[in-house]
Amino acid sequence: MLRQARRTVVKVVGAGVVCLGAVEVTTQLVSEGRSSRFYHYVSDEVVLPLVRHVLDPEQAHALALEVTRRNWAPRFRPNPLEYHSQVDLSISPWNMNANNNNNTNKNKKKKDKMVFPSCVGLAAGFDKDGVAMGGLMDMGFGFVEIGSITPQPQPGHPKPRLWRLSDDLAILNRYGFNSSGIATVQQNILDYYNSETESSRNNTNNKPLLPLFHVRDIHSYWTVATAWIQQRLVSVLTYYSPPPPPRRGLLGINLGKNKTSTDEIADYQEGIRQLGPLADYIVINISSPNTPGLVGLQKRDPLRRLLKAAIETRNEVCSAAAEKVTEHEKEPTNSRRHYCPPLLVKISPDLTEEEMVDIAEAVMDCGVDGMVVCNTTQARPDSLVDTSEYETGQEGGLSGVPLRERSTECIRTMYRLTGGKVPIIGVGGVASGHDVYEKLRAGASLVQLYSLLVYKGPGLVSRVRDELAQLMVQNGHRHIQDIVGLDHDEIYWTKRQAEAQQALLLSSHSQQQQAEEERQNETPEIA
Repeated sequence: MLRQARRTVVKVVGAGVVCLGAVEVTTQLVSEGRSSRFYHYVSDEVVLPLVRHVLDPEQAHALALEVTRRNWAPRFRPNPLEYHSQVDLSISPWNMNANNNNNTNKNKKKKDKMVFPSCVGLAAGFDKDGVAMGGLMDMGFGFVEIGSITPQPQPGHPKPRLWRLSDDLAILNRYGFNSSGIATVQQNILDYYNSETESSRNNTNNKPLLPLFHVRDIHSYWTVATAWIQQRLVSVLTYYSPPPPPRRGLLGINLGKNKTSTDEIADYQEGIRQLGPLADYIVINISSPNTPGLVGLQKRDPLRRLLKAAIETRNEVCSAAAEKVTEHEKEPTNSRRHYCPPLLVKISPDLTEEEMVDIAEAVMDCGVDGMVVCNTTQARPDSLVDTSEYETGQEGGLSGVPLRERSTECIRTMYRLTGGKVPIIGVGGVASGHDVYEKLRAGASLVQLYSLLVYKGPGLVSRVRDELAQLMVQNGHRHIQDIVGLDHDEIYWTKRQAEAQQALLLSSHSQQQQAEEERQNETPEIA
């Protein structure tokens, strides 16, 4: 009886091992989980087309947001070049601009420490209320921009307000700043930070156990021996566990105004006051084509008034946060790593050359930290294949592949007009690592994507980073900052020289400090 039971157990276990091994060899699903090639394939090539076929665009958007919120979406799949540190996709945009005099030394020093773990991020619009930030970070984004967020809740335009132009790989939207409002989003962000803190605490509490030969108390031998065996088993199982998640990205907060507001500046100031302490960077969105009167804020005089007021409010928030610091607390409990989050402005692709010149001058004069280039377009290019009267005749913003070339040209123009002194986040029609590379060469320090996720799936993030890493190796680049602005020879080499001089000064200062410390250590104490 016992022999038969033993044989049955052996057969069952053996069959399970064979099946598990077969699944692992063919899919890597066992060891890599949601990072596996198989999980990415099923999500992007099976589930996504089915969802597009069955659900309308806004229903599909809601489903994607819920799946991401529940952490069911594919996780980042590391590529060999990044994993083995042959290329580095991280970047510190404000540290690159050695000759940027837009900020005080105090503020600039804080932003210099701000490192984006990857130059590839998510554009605003997908997660408007900040409900799925953790899942989006797991997908491999180096930064996630939520919003646009309005001071008071508003429903946006009536449905339908979102259309797919599948033949063009484009999206047409007329959402109209639908938002749950600042209070709700603020709580969502705090909940996200608390969950991240708790997760980090749990990971750091796993202290290694002492080896057996360090045991001195014979009475505790059995306890330590058992724990030591468990630790070895965990180390073996860890070998087959999914790859570690990517470094957590930074959080951008995109601010808008309420449709019925009579004081646009007050709306943006309220957003900065309430959400600024929680942001890694802030974006003032004045270019959405779906809010009446908004694009008018891009005109010379209204823009300068808005930017000056926004900068002043941001600085007040920074000062208030700094005053809360005590001797036992290096930074406020409700703030991020920086007292002064960089403030950026998001502009339209439908600007004339003269309007771009005005914006560049305003950004430089007012001390704005950066620009997001660009928003959706009201234009309907002749290249559109999907020419159905119902969809192309709709008002709203067009995004996706038809916007790609115009977006890159706007980036190139704004980089030239600012002399490369103002970091740019490039967005518009990104579908591959090559698209990211082109925007970096044009002058973007960071690049966002969004619309092409609708057609390429969440695995696009991993593929884009892989393709970008391969392009960097092929062109002899190891760091992202080596690519930014390559299309502008004179500006590029001027910045490189400034960076080299800054590095030399920092090295000299460090050597002086080290020499001073050595002299102090050598000085004998006087009794």
